[in-house]
Amino acid sequence: MPWQRWKKSIALALTAVLLPGCSGTNRNVSYLGDAELNYYKNASLTTEYAAVDQATPLDIVNSDRPRTIRDRTQDEIWDLSLMESIHMSIANNKMIRTRAQFLAQSQLLVNPALAPSIYDPALRQTGFLFGTRGVEAALADFDTQFTSSMLWGRNETIANSSFGTSPLFGLSQETGNFNAALQKTMANGGTVTLSHNMNYLGTNQPFTTYPSSYTGSANINYTLPLWGGSGVEYTRIAGPSGGGLGAITGVSQGVVIARINEDIALADFENSVINMVKDVEDLYWDLYLAYRQYDADVANRDSSLRSWREVKARMEVGATGGNAAAEAQARENYFDTRARVENSLASIYDLENQFRRLIGLGVNDGRIIRPADSPVEGEYLVNWETSLTEALVRRVELRRQKWQIKSLELQTIAAKSLTNPQLNFVSQYGLNAFGNKLISEQTSNYNSAYGTMKDRDLENWTLGFQLSMPIGFRQAYAQLRNIELQLTKARAALATQEQDISHELASAIQRLETAFVTARTNLDRRIASARRVEATQAEYEAGVRDATLDLVLRAQASQALAEIALFTSLVNYNKAINDLNYRKGTILDNSNITLGEGEWTYEAQQQALQKAWARSYAFRNPLLKASPEDFSSPVPYPKTDLTWQGINGDDGLIPQPAPAGGAIPPAPGMEQPVAPVVPPQDETP
Repeated sequence: MPWQRWKKSIALALTAVLLPGCSGTNRNVSYLGDAELNYYKNASLTTEYAAVDQATPLDIVNSDRPRTIRDRTQDEIWDLSLMESIHMSIANNKMIRTRAQFLAQSQLLVNPALAPSIYDPALRQTGFLFGTRGVEAALADFDTQFTSSMLWGRNETIANSSFGTSPLFGLSQETGNFNAALQKTMANGGTVTLSHNMNYLGTNQPFTTYPSSYTGSANINYTLPLWGGSGVEYTRIAGPSGGGLGAITGVSQGVVIARINEDIALADFENSVINMVKDVEDLYWDLYLAYRQYDADVANRDSSLRSWREVKARMEVGATGGNAAAEAQARENYFDTRARVENSLASIYDLENQFRRLIGLGVNDGRIIRPADSPVEGEYLVNWETSLTEALVRRVELRRQKWQIKSLELQTIAAKSLTNPQLNFVSQYGLNAFGNKLISEQTSNYNSAYGTMKDRDLENWTLGFQLSMPIGFRQAYAQLRNIELQLTKARAALATQEQDISHELASAIQRLETAFVTARTNLDRRIASARRVEATQAEYEAGVRDATLDLVLRAQASQALAEIALFTSLVNYNKAINDLNYRKGTILDNSNITLGEGEWTYEAQQQALQKAWARSYAFRNPLLKASPEDFSSPVPYPKTDLTWQGINGDDGLIPQPAPAGGAIPPAPGMEQPVAPVVPPQDETP
């Protein structure tokens, strides 16, 4: 039967198709010519190395081998001052280094993209992703957008029509569409759109006035938010209403928030520099102490060697006090002091290597660094009230937190605006075009499309309002509540930070006083130990009955310990001064380090000057808000003198601003005095 033959043919065809796939990859395949096997890999996740063309710095390649205590190379002494060291660390380090990173899985080695560097402020300024946008990216929301398209087409079909000689005829249409638009978002959140379109239609359809015709329009649209998400204040905080990703980005995508984020990035960068400078000075004094300890150990070793030689000489001639036990004790004491010298030398090499890393130098350039400055020995007097005021004003962590609070305050304003219905004013005016030709000198009978538009024969306009609102505003109120809670937490964190800083400052002052008193006591101890060595040595040499070699060796060891204790106290005293300046936030000022922004380009300065002249000659409009409120303080350090009045009758541990009569006097050029800063209160939104 025919169906049986078809069935067999289908079965054979399926077998022919499926058989190669089922036979696996063991088929014999033949190729033309000879070739080598170059493209086969037996693993896909092998360790590979990126082809990065970047030369290793010369100070690393040309560095000599590190110093060791067995290396007797006489290196050149490089007497380096503290200020030179600090400025060298600033100049050489593009990536901010700290002492704690050495010999550890630091962020610089594990994840260098998150390590602090000199590029961080610029990276924040040029950020473009949501949540990390800089000012330029935020201003891009107000850039004019241009869109345009030009499309041509042809369509041929059969028209099912009863007109003409035949009920069916071929219908042909040729089309052309041109669209162009300019859209600009204004600072008040409004949107202006200029659009123009022109459409061409050529057809053979019967009973048409023109076989080819042009239609189009030129329109101007203006939409302005009037209620929720409206106004200049909302737009500069949250960005244009309806832009971005909506609830994902929240109300933190405006120009002002981006500018505050840049200030926070600057504070983070400054804090990193402060930590590096503090580590440089601390390590400088540790290296100084290592040299002093080495000198003391060398002096103790030399004394032990002399004592051993004297005892050995007495033993050889059979003099009193020259027995074998005394000689063995002197010998053992010498090797003990010698080991101390070796350890001290190793400590110098280790600290010098760490110091070189911290100031951005190679391992060994033929010079060995030796601190040229001596520690401060005079008493450093500290005024508690002045130091506390400086700490509460100049600590970078507080400045950063205050910027965070200001950002949340502004976001609260924008979030409150979104709890209102979205009411928009919409308007549109346009001129329509129609003509047999696109452009023609004859404008009668709609001969020219642009002619009808020019003569304003065909107009259109729209005017009205649009209202939209979610019933309940649950998402808007949730966002507002969340930001208010963040603000409350931020204010509580600021108060706690200020309290912690006061305790840090108190601890720094206590350590400073302890180090100074201890250094003065250790100075007396060193004088007494030197007298002890002289007296014990003289009695031993004179053969006094109770004067033994053991007492002489003990006195020499005690003198070395007293010498080391004195310089340890002096170094701790200078490190305590450095820590005090660190807790006060004045460490960069003491090192003559300032952070500054580069000047604007000449074109930007000229444009700003022109706008300043335009505003100066403009007429004042009392109904117009010419400039928004400042979100930054007009004075560098907005903090008043502190008194000791407690909050709500507390124990007075938290310093309070001066009374209203003690306001800061106006700075030059300021019209109004700055009111005293009111401390944040814990309020439940």
